[in-house]
Amino acid sequence: MFSSKIAGIGMYVPNNVVTNQDLTKYMDTSDEWIQERTGIKERRYAHRTEETTTTMAVEASKIAIERAGITPQDIDFIVFATLSPDYYFPGCGVLVQRAMKMKEIGALDIRNQCSGFVYALSVADQFIKTGMYKNILVIGSEKHSFGLDFSTRGRNVSVIFGDGAGAVVLQPSSDDQSAILSTHLHSDGESAEILAMYNPGTHANHWTKEPLANFDEAPIGQMFMSHNMIDNAQNFPFMDGPSVFKKAVVKFPEVIVEALQANGYQPSDISVLIPHQANLRIAQFVQQKLGLRDDQVFNNIHKYGNTTAASVPIALCEAWEAGKIKKGDLVCLAAFGSGFTWASCLMKW
Repeated sequence: MFSSKIAGIGMYVPNNVVTNQDLTKYMDTSDEWIQERTGIKERRYAHRTEETTTTMAVEASKIAIERAGITPQDIDFIVFATLSPDYYFPGCGVLVQRAMKMKEIGALDIRNQCSGFVYALSVADQFIKTGMYKNILVIGSEKHSFGLDFSTRGRNVSVIFGDGAGAVVLQPSSDDQSAILSTHLHSDGESAEILAMYNPGTHANHWTKEPLANFDEAPIGQMFMSHNMIDNAQNFPFMDGPSVFKKAVVKFPEVIVEALQANGYQPSDISVLIPHQANLRIAQFVQQKLGLRDDQVFNNIHKYGNTTAASVPIALCEAWEAGKIKKGDLVCLAAFGSGFTWASCLMKW
């Protein structure tokens, strides 16, 4: 059994900076209201037509591959995490393979939303451990801005999210001082609908307000997407924020402690915790719960908002570039999101 390590890391965020003040043009909100509830000051939005989830992923991947000292032709597997793919199908993994002119390698798409990158890293780790692959490209990328409700009705969700991408190259480790120690994955679908995007979907519109009789008389295709869904804003994400918060502040610290205990460590041993950038208030609660110092936790949500599957690799990349992560440091990644799913990864950098 091999161990795996992050050999290269990269990130990409769009040039377009959208401040809280900018959002007041579209909805009844304020900079103070957003910062108080989320800690977000600004976020990045991709170009409406020239940037996609895939193109951002490619830019982040180029940097990660170069830093790993290899070429796109050396990549032998792709694991791509996103909830905002370019197409309903196919997934973004093959689009990256095509855009970067890679060999005819396997490409796997992960749908675990905010926990997606940590799940993807865990999957890639298993492939490295078995010796099946040697250079795996792991990506988290999101373009939320194209599908949010920019009105007062949708502000509780729309003010939170931003666009961006992060990527790492995972390779076998020959040094015990630089390796993924363990990953821990969990889910609980009991409350799946309190953070979800119902439409379009194959659930026969159970989550719409339209009378089912309308569909009995309509062509099958209109059950997938209809004018009424659009008119009633039923094609936007839904979130019961307080309920998500209550669950997150329990499961976040639990899965971090699980990773530490599995490897004989205490919270005080953590060099840097990289939490999924969901909400600064959640990260602060977790920090307090675990008794961590400010220098042990890295947050950048104030600059980018919640970039879902991209948030962990973007934060990890920024922390490393800023010199806050050094060789041999004990680094913990943790995430919680829709599903619900939650996960952690403990590694020696």
